[in-house]
Amino acid sequence: MNSLKLGQIYRYSSSNSPEIETINGLPNLLFYTRTLGENKTLLEAGINQIGAVNSVSGKRTPAILITSSTHKHGSKETPWQDIFDIDNGFIRYFGDTKSDMNPTLSAGNRQLLEQFEYHKSDLYELRMKAVPLLFFRSVKVGDRVKGNRVFQGLGLLRSAELVTQHQKNIGYFTNFVYEFDILDLKNEYQSFSWDWISARRDSNVSDEIALKLAPKAWQDWVFHGNSIRERVSRRVLKRLTVPKVEQLPIKGSREERCLEEVFKHYDGKKHHFELLASKVVASILKDSGARYHEGWITQGSGDGGIDFVGRLDLGNGFAKVEVVVLGQAKCESYKTPTNGVHLARTVARLKRGWIGAYVTTSFFSEGSQREISEDKYPLITVSGLDLARETLKLIEESGARDILDYLKILDIEYPQVISLKKPEDILSE
Repeated sequence: MNSLKLGQIYRYSSSNSPEIETINGLPNLLFYTRTLGENKTLLEAGINQIGAVNSVSGKRTPAILITSSTHKHGSKETPWQDIFDIDNGFIRYFGDTKSDMNPTLSAGNRQLLEQFEYHKSDLYELRMKAVPLLFFRSVKVGDRVKGNRVFQGLGLLRSAELVTQHQKNIGYFTNFVYEFDILDLKNEYQSFSWDWISARRDSNVSDEIALKLAPKAWQDWVFHGNSIRERVSRRVLKRLTVPKVEQLPIKGSREERCLEEVFKHYDGKKHHFELLASKVVASILKDSGARYHEGWITQGSGDGGIDFVGRLDLGNGFAKVEVVVLGQAKCESYKTPTNGVHLARTVARLKRGWIGAYVTTSFFSEGSQREISEDKYPLITVSGLDLARETLKLIEESGARDILDYLKILDIEYPQVISLKKPEDILSE
């Protein structure tokens, strides 16, 4: 039985033999995804569909394999940034449109859009027809940039929407952005058995028989529907504190260049950073599925430790609850942790039922993190790495040419969003 291990790095090349178990010191992906008597399982494109078979249950696609070439982010080939947050059961992935063509006509987008009906269906019969979506991400191993793929799990399509993107060598183009729920593999001890996919490739095997080989989370979803998505999604229990190295970008990375450019741009005009911080918090909350209303930026002096105001809307109609969000923004050197006094000032301004958001270009000390956790402060903390990732995403979504172009757009907007209103006034907007 061949199994893919979650988080394992595999060696991949279409020219590799599926009979060899290890290549260059890494497990050979073609070996672990082989099905006897069938063609190789290839990852030559971003979205890769294994050829359909005419099974006893009807036409069936065994699986769709989705891979993100992170080493190409920001390049002509991949002018977007995918988000792989598998520990929180979430992936955000841009489709395979790379020009001004109709995005529904590209092969990969078409294959995923066809799955929307099945992955979101309330009917058992349609969920039975849903195609498994398997995720991989490229990583650098030593000096070798290409040919290394990390297995990122099994997912369900959550949403698909059109976005406008811009890339210097392409110009403006329309693409699809997809969101996926990544399923929990705890019952399989963080492994994925390829026997399920091999059974789906066998025309003599029915959908019902093949399903018995699927991970338990997938089986539960097929039988019970989308009401249990949250229950079967992957969630990893985290330690109370996150070390500095995990809060700041890797040296030489795209995120580090972004953070450095942000810090340099706001030198001498730190108040303007507050608008970027507000946009980043809005992006984070909206990505979580929340309905967030951006409010305003507070006056430059006498703000009492609050730099921006927003509102989080929960529920609908009579059952709707509106929550005030108070934000603090600190554009500061990443050489030292953000000041705990500023954190305390933000928390002190929170009234009952309100939440805070603290955005920094730096990082949070272990002591500050423990205090926030132990005292159960309702505070969203955004480190330098989080800020850089969200900023890059905002740039792509806005259609701006580059980081500086986007920050200049915010500078123009900044004077228009300053207000002297009280935070609670956001509840009446």
